[in-house]
Amino acid sequence: MQGLRKLLDKALVCINVFLFIEMTIVGTYQITSRYFFNSPSTISEELVTYSFTWLSILSAAYVFGKRGHLCMSFFVSKFSGKNRVYLDLFSEVLILLTAVLLLIYGGYIMAIQNATQDTASLRISMGLMYSVLPISGFLMLVYNILNIADLFKILKSPKVDQYVGNSVSES
Repeated sequence: MQGLRKLLDKALVCINVFLFIEMTIVGTYQITSRYFFNSPSTISEELVTYSFTWLSILSAAYVFGKRGHLCMSFFVSKFSGKNRVYLDLFSEVLILLTAVLLLIYGGYIMAIQNATQDTASLRISMGLMYSVLPISGFLMLVYNILNIADLFKILKSPKVDQYVGNSVSES
């Protein structure tokens, strides 16, 4: 399972680095064409906007995979051992429901409903732009299943009483 996690991590990092580099290059072109040549490019502006959207949402999936998302640490830090594992499992179940209902199902509905609408400058289907939602939801779901499996391993471990909520991949 750790092999799958590492593969997903590498793939998401590569995609996000590519998107960031692409945004930097296209953004620089956009600024140069606007200020030096007085010829703004609407295509580059739209490309940077959609790239930023994809980068943000795919990065969120990566962060959830690392269990690095925001939490109320003042509450969770009061727990350790089995109680902390149970609390982390509850959190993972909530994330699973969110990923399935909002991102996968809701994102799929949005992508399908907007498939016939094109973007203003790029003339790409808005369904393609919205497809990042079910894609990231699926990635979160895979990470979520891996995290839950790791938490069950910790629960069965003789060292469960030492668990204080470290990232699952480091445990």
